[in-house]
Amino acid sequence: MLVENLMTRKSHSCQPGDSLASVAQLMWEHDCGCIPVCSDNGARRVIGVITDRDICMDALFQGKALQELRVSEAMSKSLTTCRPSDSLAQAERIMREARVRRLPVVNGDGALLGMVSLADLAREAVREHALPRKEVTETDVGNTLASICAVPRHSLAAA
Repeated sequence: MLVENLMTRKSHSCQPGDSLASVAQLMWEHDCGCIPVCSDNGARRVIGVITDRDICMDALFQGKALQELRVSEAMSKSLTTCRPSDSLAQAERIMREARVRRLPVVNGDGALLGMVSLADLAREAVREHALPRKEVTETDVGNTLASICAVPRHSLAAA
């Protein structure tokens, strides 16, 4: 199965100049914890992502109201994406290596097409549980989550 068969196509996005308040509201309204940040030139080219955690940490450390803070200050600029033609195994590998739970799905120009999450993969693993040939298993998803949640090696060295 390919990412395009599992991804959420109607994914919402924001722009670097948007307020953190507006993005938090978007997350609340659509029950999501990660929003792709797209260039504001109309191309919807993904340039980063922002998570609910990014919003909280920025507000805490800046000591300002969310309305005063911009997405560009809090977003992750280290971008990891996948393509709709990637297999679910490829998407899972990308998540595991990048230690992320969600991936923007982009076309060849980097334009946003949707999102795929570890939760999507987990639901697919449960759906496929009784099938003889599985694209993704509960064990795969568990191993990916364990990799994502592992303490980074550099943190162990500092301890």
